[in-house]
Order: sequence, then structure tokens, then C-alpha cells
Amino acid sequence: MATAMSHQSIGSLVSHRSSSSSTISESLREPLKVATKGFKIDSSLSYTSRRKRNFSKIEAIASKTPSVSYNTPLSPSKNITHNSPKKPKEAALILIRHGESLWNAKNLFTGCVDVPLTEKGVEEAIEAGKRISNIPVDVIFTSSLIRAQMTAMLAMIQHRRKKVPIILHNESEQAKTWSQVFSEETKSQSIPVIPAWQLNERMYGELQGLNKQETAERYGKQQVHEWRRSYDIPPPKGESLEMCAERAVAYFEENIEPKLAAGKNVMIAAHGNSLRSIIMYLDKLTCQEVISLELSTGIPLLYIFKEGKFMKRGSPVGPTEAGVYAYTKRLAQYRQKLDENSEVICS
Repeated sequence: MATAMSHQSIGSLVSHRSSSSSTISESLREPLKVATKGFKIDSSLSYTSRRKRNFSKIEAIASKTPSVSYNTPLSPSKNITHNSPKKPKEAALILIRHGESLWNAKNLFTGCVDVPLTEKGVEEAIEAGKRISNIPVDVIFTSSLIRAQMTAMLAMIQHRRKKVPIILHNESEQAKTWSQVFSEETKSQSIPVIPAWQLNERMYGELQGLNKQETAERYGKQQVHEWRRSYDIPPPKGESLEMCAERAVAYFEENIEPKLAAGKNVMIAAHGNSLRSIIMYLDKLTCQEVISLELSTGIPLLYIFKEGKFMKRGSPVGPTEAGVYAYTKRLAQYRQKLDENSEVICS
């Protein structure tokens, strides 16, 4: 349980718009029909043996996967040379829960309803961006919901590299064609943002839009607590955390982990339950541990991916904190290059 609660204490230590296409709408209406590649969880689950089996597959996928068309000149995975030809690839993984939304502020069940951030949520996203402003980011994944996409965009505006996050529209061939960028120089100064409904908040079914307090009074506190905090009990016509984990972790394994294995630095801006599901996978939590895991809005969490393992590094304090960059040699070298470039610009 101490592992599960560690994320809750991180914050105290330091202080979409995809177009509304019919494709995404239909997917959201049938979230439980997605193939999950055999992802299954039980109360005693440990991911260790499964991760060993998967990593060889991930490495094979990564070796065949073409790099993202957006170049990253200062990425440590591309610009720092090594004496030995085959150093183990390492990459940064940043997780950010979106800032406060308008329905969070009204104490309403939100789920997959698409509502934007409050002013406080905007400030939280900006603060998150300041904390990661020196950490390399090559590609961003978000949910298909505007509150997660706003958080990602506002956070990246704070980054020292000043690259422009560009949402990729892959919902149709026309959308792909119309959103192409034809300047290689512009691409090199951009970061692709990939929306995925599989990273959405869990669908709360018939609770969506209801006031949480009024719902507790109507159905009883114990019943509402089970809907909200149990692992495998869904609300009426909604998803349980287990169902949310099946789609979120399957997407992480198939689309995000190969990027990390290829040395790409990844940021994920998503939601409380989809991120809890991914953290369950990264930290090998049981279903009993994950239901006690709380994530603060707008507090980034950093992991280092190396040799098929995820190492939790907590939350970066801010752009002036040097300690976070000492976690790996390549992060330290990346920070040094940023500082050298800033000196050249200012001189």
C-alpha cells in the first residue's frame, strides 16, 4: 500500500480537441468493445513476468517503427554521441492529470462528457508546464477530451524549447491530408500531439452530469462509494476501473511503449482513472493498491524508461531544480545543451 500512496505524497513534497467526428463519437458510445490484446488483471497481479515477455515484442516493433516526422534537434536520443555503438536506450515519460474542469468545480460526475478547464485549471496546467520546462519531449499523447488537450497545450507553452504542439487529425483521410505540414523546418520546431479516446476518463454511465452529493443522498453513500472507488463494480451503464484499465493499458502497450523503447521522450496528458490504470501497470500495483491511489490535478510525474523497466522519479520541482536532471546522464547533458543555447541567444 505504501507504493500506492507514494503518488499521493508527491505533490506535498514540492509545494481536443480532435474534431467531433462520427468515428470518435461512435467509439465513445461503445468503449467496451475494444480489443485489449489479452490484458487481464486480478487481485494478486504482478506485471513483472508479463513485462519481460512484452519487452522483446516492443523492441521488435520499435526497430521497425519509422520515427515521427517531427525532428527534435536537441533530443538526447538523437544528438548526444556515445563512444560505444549500442548504449541502452532510455527515455523520459511524463504523466499529467488535467487541471480542474468546470464540472470538477461544480462537483458533478464528468466521465466522458467534454468540458473545458476552469481558470484554476488553466493555472494548474501552466504550473505543470513550468515544472517540466527543461525535460525533453518528442511526442505527446492526450485523450480525445478538451480538458486533457488544453492541459497539454498550456504546459508545452512553458517549455524552454518553444516548440509548437500540433494536434494530429487522423480520424479520416481528408483530415490527414488537410492538416499536413510541408515545411521540414517547421516540422523540426513542432511536437506531434496524438489524441486517443482510449486514454479518456472512465465512462460514468448514468451518473454523468449528476451532482456527487445529491447522488450520494439518493442512492446512499456506500453505493456511490462502491461505484467510485471499487475496482470491478461499474456505475449504471458505465465502466468500472477494471474496464478503463483494459483499454488504457492496451493502448499504452501498443502505441506508447514502443516509442519509449525507441528512445522517444513522451508526455501523456489524461485523466485520473486512465492514468491510475497506467500507473498500476508501471508500478506493478494490485487492484487493492490502485483503488487507494490519488493523483493531484496538474502535478506532473516523471518516469525513466530504460532496458524495459520504468523507474519512478517523482515530480520535478521546477526549471531551476538541477536534481531531476541527474537521474540519468543523458538528461543532464540535455539540460546542459539547453543552458548553452540560452547563453548564445542572450549574448
